[in-house]
Amino acid sequence: MMRQYELVERVRSYDPNADEDALNRAYVYAVQKHGAQLRASGDPYFSHPVEVAGILTHYKLDASTIITALLHDTIEDTDATYEEIRSLFGEQVAKMVDGVTKLTRLQLQSDHTKQAENFRKLLLAMSEDIRILLVKLADRVHNMRTLHYIKKPEKRRRIALETIEIYAPLAERIGIQEFKTELEENAFAELHPDARDSIMARLRYLEEQGSSLIDRIMDRLRATLKEAGVEATLSGREKTPYSIWRKMQRKDVAFEQLSDIMAFRVMVNSLEDCYRALGVLHSAFPMVPGRFKDYISTPKPNGYQSLHTGVIGPEQHRIEIQIRTQDMHGVAEMGVAAHWRYKQKGNSETADGPQTEGKQYRWVRELLEILEHTNNPEEFLEHTKLEMYQDQVFCFTPKGDLYALPRGACPVDFAYAVHTQVGDTCVGARVNGRMVPLRSELSNGDQVEIITSPKQTPNPEWERFVASGKAKARIRRYVRNQQRDQHIDLGRKILSQAFKAEGYDLTEKGLQGVVKKFKVDAVDDILAEVGLGHLTASEVVLAVYPGIRMSKTQPVTQETVIRSPSGPKGKDGYPARHAVPIKGLIPGMALHYARCCHPLPGDRIVGIVSTGRGVTIHTIDCDQLSQFSEQPERWLDLAWDVDNNTHNHVGRISLVVSNEPSSLGTLSTIISKNMGNITNLKVTNRTSDFYDMIVDIDVRDAKHLINIIAALRATPEVNSVERARH
Repeated sequence: MMRQYELVERVRSYDPNADEDALNRAYVYAVQKHGAQLRASGDPYFSHPVEVAGILTHYKLDASTIITALLHDTIEDTDATYEEIRSLFGEQVAKMVDGVTKLTRLQLQSDHTKQAENFRKLLLAMSEDIRILLVKLADRVHNMRTLHYIKKPEKRRRIALETIEIYAPLAERIGIQEFKTELEENAFAELHPDARDSIMARLRYLEEQGSSLIDRIMDRLRATLKEAGVEATLSGREKTPYSIWRKMQRKDVAFEQLSDIMAFRVMVNSLEDCYRALGVLHSAFPMVPGRFKDYISTPKPNGYQSLHTGVIGPEQHRIEIQIRTQDMHGVAEMGVAAHWRYKQKGNSETADGPQTEGKQYRWVRELLEILEHTNNPEEFLEHTKLEMYQDQVFCFTPKGDLYALPRGACPVDFAYAVHTQVGDTCVGARVNGRMVPLRSELSNGDQVEIITSPKQTPNPEWERFVASGKAKARIRRYVRNQQRDQHIDLGRKILSQAFKAEGYDLTEKGLQGVVKKFKVDAVDDILAEVGLGHLTASEVVLAVYPGIRMSKTQPVTQETVIRSPSGPKGKDGYPARHAVPIKGLIPGMALHYARCCHPLPGDRIVGIVSTGRGVTIHTIDCDQLSQFSEQPERWLDLAWDVDNNTHNHVGRISLVVSNEPSSLGTLSTIISKNMGNITNLKVTNRTSDFYDMIVDIDVRDAKHLINIIAALRATPEVNSVERARH
């Protein structure tokens, strides 16, 4: 374990003006507070914060960060308090220690929820001072070095999985390559030991077979650059086992099929020399198409700059080459920590120091926006993992602004990256001057122009193809808000009719009096629960008027939504219809259509209030309705707003078609000529003479489907056709 004077000397070696007294007091305080506590390895617990502080001195961080590292577990694991640390070491250190501290005192639902809450707090803290993240990463690095001492395999696996999914990408995002590599390799060894051992064995075999290969390739590259007058320093390395395994998984190839296991770094003196060296190497060796990346003109979000290229190099080996200057290399290896090396003429705590540095990172702001738009910790964690994907594409606005997006991103992701409002109102996109579907995948260098409309709102279908966590979080939030509004509206209408059926009026005052009884926060929560089907109307009526005797035969109805069986009759002999206000509702929310009977405008329909699903719409003759015959309070007799039907619905037909080469072509032609669109087709039986099949068709209403059926019946290749009712 590093001794007290050794730690202080390390800090003073790069920061002569560091507060030596505060460092000594922090060391002694940590030793006293952790006392006789032991780690899983049997070592004194205070050896851990000391080692974390030692790791951070390698990156020449300021004294406040080193003190935070020494104290980072005191609030969580000892009787130390925030107020005590603030009085001894100042407000800034106290805030940083609190930011690293886990939320162990909260009663959370599960380990996964605890993990999500811890990460949520870490994000909020590091958005103000990103040094907190550096301490947390160093803490995780040391914990992973000693992971093998933990006896429970499931706990080791959980920690390793959290490391590889969250902390290694975070280290990559702030550009600290050493942290990223060590975290990945240690987690990989725990999660996939057999795969790692296999790759290590193959790497050792290659090294034995060609022990001088890397040296020979470097000599040839060095000579090629020297002949062209480019001064350069070269180094060569093999890819890490984890990066090899990840590439094998991503490309679904065997180890033997990988041809760029060797990577070489070319260090030059200036920016101009980077491009000169690139030109020389491309002239001397064939370039591998698709392997060139210019991170100098378009740096990564963490500030990383370098030229990457792949060539068929000396001795016909496919190799990867990185070209950068010394300054670029410093940022590549040290990342955000490189900005906080001690400056002789200034204090690292000044306004241009680390306090404001974290706010310069767009990705931190984007994670904060995800935090704002998510509904629960687990969802936040899911979206954050999406946002931290390492594989990225770089796209431009028409004005030349650059945005980094995860691989597989589409114009909707780009719109949300520009601004949340742009994403919400996106109606179309031009990529490189050409209109494209919103689900189109973007490529590096694309120029994207987003077309917006103030009348547009987020489409729930977008969630199926967006790739960024920010876009998914915002779309889900909108869907939740819309869903809740509709559940509240539906619940209000159901309760209004239920109270009216018993001779009462629904009042805000009456519902306010039973809020506590149903253990909710507001009247709207009661209405939403009724709309969801979690509460029945009769339960609410009895809660407000506990002395009444409820009618057992009167179904819950709503004047503007349903037709009351005892109401006035229409011209057709049935009760008068009132249009269902379904226009603008999003499928899958408060109202959705049953897939057992595929109701269409023009059909007589009924609604069933389902727990957690809102209202499910069935045709009046649907076989599934029999299971609800003993639950009249769940029935809503609905009708269509045929005058405002502006979108298509799915109609299902069953056919028997001749088994002839032209039959399917004729079938699709007839449907398309009658303005129908086939959305799904399934062959249920096939003989030498006939096909039995089910076809789903987009149609306007029941009449439209009947016209298509009539046209099909007149076709010689169609033996029979009926509307499917199952």
